[in-house]
Amino acid sequence: MKTSTIKRIYVAISLAIGIAGAQLAGAEELSGRLGHSLPPEHPQAVAMNKFSELVSKYTDNRVKVKVFHSASLGSDDKMLQATQTGTQEIYYGAFAAIAGGVKELGIFDFPFLFENMKEVDTVMNGRMGQKIFEKMAPLNLVGLGWTEAGFRNLTNSKRPIKTAADIEGLKLRVMPNKVALDTWKALGANPTPMAFSEIFTALEIKAIDGQENPLILIFTNKFHEVNKFITITNHVYTPCGIVVNKKFWDRIKPEDQQAMRTAALESLKFHRNLMDEANKDVVGKLQAAGAKVETLPPEEVKKLREKTKPVIDTYTKIIGEDFVKEFYAEIDKARAGK
Repeated sequence: MKTSTIKRIYVAISLAIGIAGAQLAGAEELSGRLGHSLPPEHPQAVAMNKFSELVSKYTDNRVKVKVFHSASLGSDDKMLQATQTGTQEIYYGAFAAIAGGVKELGIFDFPFLFENMKEVDTVMNGRMGQKIFEKMAPLNLVGLGWTEAGFRNLTNSKRPIKTAADIEGLKLRVMPNKVALDTWKALGANPTPMAFSEIFTALEIKAIDGQENPLILIFTNKFHEVNKFITITNHVYTPCGIVVNKKFWDRIKPEDQQAMRTAALESLKFHRNLMDEANKDVVGKLQAAGAKVETLPPEEVKKLREKTKPVIDTYTKIIGEDFVKEFYAEIDKARAGK
């Protein structure tokens, strides 16, 4: 065989290998870690497993999501920071930890903002929910969808809360943000900011008297074992969402980005169904486990509203009066069924 022919064959083989290599590189699997704070049995954890499954399915395994439960990647604030910097790819949870960088998030700490889930769904799945995700963009976060942690309620180990005055003097764990701190100070409590992962131990050793979280979360984290007095107040609604690190997101092909958005919306709808089912019997489960569950009377809730109004007025000016006015207007529309 002539030397020139051998060279042509060699070149052809090299080109074929190069093309194959390029194709394999283009098909390289992208893998991201999703971290959240709640235990594997919580509906949130089940829904995030569903999200992982759907992402693999809808991207034909081009994108994989590995879920880490129970704050195994760190507290919410640490996971959010890691997702901003890119050392973690995906975060699911609440956003109080970045309210300093996105002041509009502070509105979710306003007491008695929403009255029911219909209002929540209308507002958060509409333009206001999207507007808040857009505010997160400078923090290198891409929002995929909103869902719930739920309405927050109060637990403590000291006494049943039958009146607004019964809250006074309680040392309560609160989320580490100024609105929450000032709200509980206005109610006469001694608020103590603390990472979620530290709550049970702090309750157990009596470093704090109580805390406030949704009923399902109270049950799945066994807070009722160390806080037998539970008071239904529904004082704050805490939204949760899925956000992705911007650099990781930009590595994903547009068609797979859309697939991930679809997976997020389906898994969050799945989450809502799980939460609805869990909410049906959570009070019964808590009572069966020995907890004393009571609902704060409407006239006492009215007193809480009055005490916290100055806090809302103060933070309305900080968050932005136009934004707060627009947000309340959307709630009013939902409340009126428009």
